[in-house]
Amino acid sequence: MTATVVAAIGLGANLGDAALTVQQAAQSLGLLPQTQLLRCSRLYRTPAWGMQAQPDFINAVALIDTGLDARALLDSLLATEREFGRDRSVEQRWGPRTLDLDLLLYGDAMIDEPGLQVPHPHLSQRAFALVPLLEIAPEAAIPGYGAARNAVSGLDLSNIQPL
Repeated sequence: MTATVVAAIGLGANLGDAALTVQQAAQSLGLLPQTQLLRCSRLYRTPAWGMQAQPDFINAVALIDTGLDARALLDSLLATEREFGRDRSVEQRWGPRTLDLDLLLYGDAMIDEPGLQVPHPHLSQRAFALVPLLEIAPEAAIPGYGAARNAVSGLDLSNIQPL
């Protein structure tokens, strides 16, 4: 039997029917090879991060149990984004998008390779990822950082609205 890892995936969208896209994308995570969707947070409306002159995002976090290695999982996430109409080659960094899937955590692994950083390099600074993560995994830890709840305690949570 293949060893599995619990991974946390951040989901976000702000184009089209973003809430429906995030819900459908969360369900599609359970259809990836060797992968089971364990649970998904509520949806949250959050202001854009980075480039702020754009529509609010709908965000969520899903926990999956997967037999895919981190690189194969990332490749599957990027393929899922493309299936939902995302074309990274033409979009502006931190701009509007049909779907964004981020590999936030991959078990307790710390990975720093070209194109793959786990935990996600900005996770400890992003309330829009930490709040839904803590909803479904209250004891989550960020490898190399510590308890996720400690990271969120220093962030502004006033703009994160559950739907």
